[in-house]
This record gives sequence, structure tokens and C-alpha cells, in this order.
Amino acid sequence: MPPLAEELNTSIRDAHPQVIHHLSQLGCKLFFPKGILTQSSEAKTRAHRYNATIGIATEGDGPMHLAAVHRYFQDLSPSECYPYASSFGLPALRSAWAEKQQAEMPALNGQAVSQPVVTNALTHALSVVGEMVVDAGDTILLPDQLWGNYRLTWGVRQQANLVTFPFFDDSLSTFNLAGFEEQLHKHGDGKLIVVLNFPNNPTGYHPTRKEAAAIVEALRKQAEAGTTLVVICDDAYYGMFYDAESETQPLFAWLAQCHENLLAIKVDGGTKEAFIWGLRVGFITYGIKGGNSDLYAALEKKTAGAVRGSVSNVSMPAQSILAKALKDPAFSQQQQDKVAILRQRYEAVCTAVADPAYADCWQAYPFNAGYFMCLRLTDVEAEAVRLDLLERHGVGTIALAKHDLRVAFSCLELDQIADCFARIADSVRHLRGT
Repeated sequence: MPPLAEELNTSIRDAHPQVIHHLSQLGCKLFFPKGILTQSSEAKTRAHRYNATIGIATEGDGPMHLAAVHRYFQDLSPSECYPYASSFGLPALRSAWAEKQQAEMPALNGQAVSQPVVTNALTHALSVVGEMVVDAGDTILLPDQLWGNYRLTWGVRQQANLVTFPFFDDSLSTFNLAGFEEQLHKHGDGKLIVVLNFPNNPTGYHPTRKEAAAIVEALRKQAEAGTTLVVICDDAYYGMFYDAESETQPLFAWLAQCHENLLAIKVDGGTKEAFIWGLRVGFITYGIKGGNSDLYAALEKKTAGAVRGSVSNVSMPAQSILAKALKDPAFSQQQQDKVAILRQRYEAVCTAVADPAYADCWQAYPFNAGYFMCLRLTDVEAEAVRLDLLERHGVGTIALAKHDLRVAFSCLELDQIADCFARIADSVRHLRGT
């Protein structure tokens, strides 16, 4: 065990003895190196004459740069663009995102959680979380309606055992709480990792307030029964809620104070929330009942060590842009305006899929949030419909399970939605010969 890792493990055991059991073998070995990074940090504050530590080139009072590049960053200073960011993330961004999280989660009610650690968006965040808490052979419980990249990130790279439960009840009307609880009990011996992705990709479903409370209570009871629970909250599509019944606080707000055996990990980011997909900025935040600053500092250092050992650090200009945007007084309203556009599209989709003229073509999975919705096609395979839509209609969709077709209404204009679903119905009937 590396000495620096053992120091962090000791801090974790002293602060919250249960948490060491939530970590993977690799998670226990992770640490944030001192060496050059620490020496460079010390030099920033103490090298009043010359600083010959950092691995960049400087000129005058700032980083050396090319005018041909900087012309595209007119609202950012060279120091906001070109130096390496900390592996923990830009301090101003971490603070701004933490403030945003606190405002969105009043149910935390003073519960201590970690500072967010910056990642190269959400896929990287999920990969880092895998390194922190997933061992080969660990069981990860997910809904059968899941983002396919989980399989690659945890099933292939971490060699975990991915177990699913039916996301919806048999009537496709609501979240399948009974099926969720059944699998919790079935796999509740020892350690269990649970993934909650709300709003859900691919179905676009988000739990009601009543369902969210029931999910949290089911997890609390399982932790109380002795299971070492890690609950990963993939909140990629947070904030895109379109009906009045949805729980608008992240479930992390309650899970972070749920039980001493339950480590909640929130994965979120600017990718979807700030509509900055290509800038690649995400965050990892930890919370557990009884957690304190010593525990979270150790977890943050291990997480930053995983970032350091993979991508080193996240794009400085991307972090600078998001940090500035979060402080812009117009940010929140602009964000709400974009969500309002998506809500209009959602309402148009609701009208289209419920048209009695298409009753023979599909059953829609419940959806009320996010970017997507899914159709369970009637008597025809989704892949065949996908190809027919491309070949005869020039319409792109995603085939998932045998009969499930995903439609991203987020990228359909309002006046395109009715026609899009009419074409899907036409493909279904064409392939059935009806």
C-alpha cells in the first residue's frame, strides 16, 4: 500500500470507519501525489523571485501563448486559458458548483457533503467512481432501461457484475418499486452498488415526489439491514422536469444523510445542465450520514489522484467559462428559457404519441423529463423500423431492446414532432404489411 494512500485510509477510518468498506481495492490504493505538484504549489506562494517549477512556458507576467489561438478567447485572459488546472478542479468553479448544488438541495438542511471534484464530464466521472468503489465481481444494480455506456465503463473496464430490474411495472405506468426492492434484498449480502439515473436515459422518466421518497426509504432499510451500500446518482439531466409531480430535488439530498452504511455519490455536470456538451466538465460529490470535513478531504484527494492518473486535469478554458457563466446574473433565466423550449416539445410529443390513430403501433414508456422518450413497438422489431425510417423517410432514431425505439425530442423542432411520429407509425405499418 503506498504510504500516502495509507495516510488517507487512516484518515477515513478515523473519521468514519464504515466508509473504508465502500471503497474498492484500487480506491484504497489511490492517493494524491505530493512531489512536483506539492513543490509547485508551495512555490506559487513562496517563490517571490523566480518560479522555475511549473511545466509550462511563461512570458512576461503570464503563460506564453499564440495570438492566433488567443483571438478565439477574447473574453478570457491568458491565465484563464492556458495553464494546467488543478487535478481537483478550478477552485472558483468548485465553489460555484457547490453553491448551485446547495441551492438545489434544501433537504440537505446543513448535512455536510464533499466539495465537488472536477472531471472530464460525466463519462469520466463515472469511470473515476468505478475506480473508487468497484472491484471485479462486485454487483451493480441498475434498471433494465439503462445507458449502454454503463456496461463498458463498469462491466468491461471494472469487470463488475451488472444486474438489472424491470424499470417499470407490467402496465408501463409507473416506477417498479416492488421489483427494485426485490433485487435489493436478493443482492443485499455484503456490498451492493446501486445506480439511480434520474431523469432516466433512455426513457426520460423521473420519479414523482412519492416515488422518490419510497426509493430513498427502500435504500435506507437495506442499509439498516447491514448492507454496505454505494448509491451512484447519475444526475446528468437534472433540472429538465416537465410535469408538476416530479421530485425536483436530487435524491442525493436525502441519500447523503440516509444511513452510516450508505455512501451516496453524486455525478453531475455542465454538459446538459448548461448546454455545453463539448466543453466536457463534470463533477463528483460524496455524502454520507456522519460524514465530516476530514472524511471528505480524504475522498477528494483520492478522487483527484484518480483524475491525475488518467487525464491529469480538465480543460482550463472550459472550467473558466463555466465558472464565469455560473456567476452571470442571466445564467439561471437563460437556463430556464431553454428548459421551457424542451417542455413545449415534450408536450407536443405527449400529444403525438397518445393519438388514437397510432394505438396499433406502439405503447409509450412513461416519460416526463430529460431529452428522450421510448416507444415499445407493436409486432415489429425496433431495428427494422430504425432502418426503414432511415431508408424511406430520412429520419434517425435509436433502436434499443428488441421492440424499443428511442426518440430524442430534444433535437426536434416543435413543428417537426407530429410529422416525425407519423413517419414512425408509417414504418411500423409498412413493415407489418398493414
